[in-house]
Amino acid sequence: MTRLRFCFDRLSLLCTLAGLCVLPNLVDAQSLGGGLLSPGAPVSDEGGLLSPATPAPENGDLLSPAAPSSGASADAFGLATSAFKLNGFVDTVGAYTYASPEHWSEGVGRLQLVGEGSFSGDVKYKIGGRIDYDAVYATSSFYLSDVRTDQRLNFFHGENYLDVSKGNWDFRLGAQQIVWGEVAGLFFADVVSAKDTRQFLLPSFDIIRIPQWAARAEYFSGDSHVEFVWIPVPVFDNIGKPGADFYPVPLPSPTPANVAAMFHDPVEPARTLSNSNIGVRANTLLGGWDVAGFYYRSSATAPTFYRTDTGIAREPFEFFPRYDRIWQAGGTLSKDLGSFVLRAETVYTHGQGYSVADLFAPDSVVQRASLDTIVALEWALPGDTRLDIQGFDRSLNGGGEDALGIKSAGTGASILLASKVTPTLEPQIQWIQSFEHAGGLIRPRLNWSAAKNTVIGFGVDIFTGPPDGFFGEFHDRSRVYVEARLDF
Repeated sequence: MTRLRFCFDRLSLLCTLAGLCVLPNLVDAQSLGGGLLSPGAPVSDEGGLLSPATPAPENGDLLSPAAPSSGASADAFGLATSAFKLNGFVDTVGAYTYASPEHWSEGVGRLQLVGEGSFSGDVKYKIGGRIDYDAVYATSSFYLSDVRTDQRLNFFHGENYLDVSKGNWDFRLGAQQIVWGEVAGLFFADVVSAKDTRQFLLPSFDIIRIPQWAARAEYFSGDSHVEFVWIPVPVFDNIGKPGADFYPVPLPSPTPANVAAMFHDPVEPARTLSNSNIGVRANTLLGGWDVAGFYYRSSATAPTFYRTDTGIAREPFEFFPRYDRIWQAGGTLSKDLGSFVLRAETVYTHGQGYSVADLFAPDSVVQRASLDTIVALEWALPGDTRLDIQGFDRSLNGGGEDALGIKSAGTGASILLASKVTPTLEPQIQWIQSFEHAGGLIRPRLNWSAAKNTVIGFGVDIFTGPPDGFFGEFHDRSRVYVEARLDF
């Protein structure tokens, strides 16, 4: 009990210090138009895989029309510069895993700062970063030492890029988010982004997504648009260390040190031109339908675990996470049909490896081509009520998934219902369920708009299904949590 109280005290102190750091900037930030969240909005402005908030549009122009700035000035070289704008957020999350074994599983405080400005109407820039400190991993003895070191203090670069516009062309160079999906709340056509999966896919997208260092060119003509992407040095998913709650292998909780020792750090591809990522995407309007298609050649952002025999009886195997070379082709469409919005995505993936369940099988990994499809219907109903219904399917070619270590194929559905019962209270529930073997996730939550740009959320994350399912492997990680977020 004393240790838990110590964790709570550390988290409270962190929240206070973060708030003090931000308060001097609030007046200036509010004069720039408020925060990322308007009062009464859910905690996430972009929505995570499992978050109900609507994502901000990211498939349009890289450079939105710039409003005249009264703060424009000239530098020493005579180049006009606009006023520098600063925004960001402070976010704190406290989570307690109630499934056995019970333990505090998150006590994180985050501070993100983002600056934007321009050198002229055609040259703009964005810089940003985030710092996370987790008091649970700094003080708890529940996790292995490598896990605690990996998750207690982290610094992240955000989007840091330069935009240049020339006629019908827009160019972006630097660390950036490249989002090709249309459907809110689930990753399907979002094939370019790397992800921080150390808390599974529970946080909001602006916390999960990791920018790629890329060169990007877009051409616009009427209702049509084509986009070219080159990523010379790809960024990969941050899966954490073996023994973490959401390490992508079903390990016991807590994880013994000798078990964790069998899993090595991911082996990244050599930094060569042939290992860079390239992609193209085109979209247009056809009879009111926004239709897009894309092709992407890359190293998979998520690793596949390859087994190696050690010849040692006590620890006969070692596992090396490696990134398969794959290609993906797909398409998206969306249309506002009046009373509701229809969105759909489909992605074909070739070259992806999957670990097998049988540790004594001759091949530790098998390749399966996959086809992922999702169709979503979104309603904005009276009384500030939102209803989203999605149906999805994954089919594997070249063999079934019976031999695979983690089952993710088959048909499923998700539903999100959110409604404001008062101007400041918004209960919501999201349920994602596989109808076959992957299991499900149920997420009830209550959002309280405590003040301007400040939302406090109380929720539960309930994992269900068999232990070899995509969700079910985390059946003993179900948790309750509270989150407070201030945007400025």
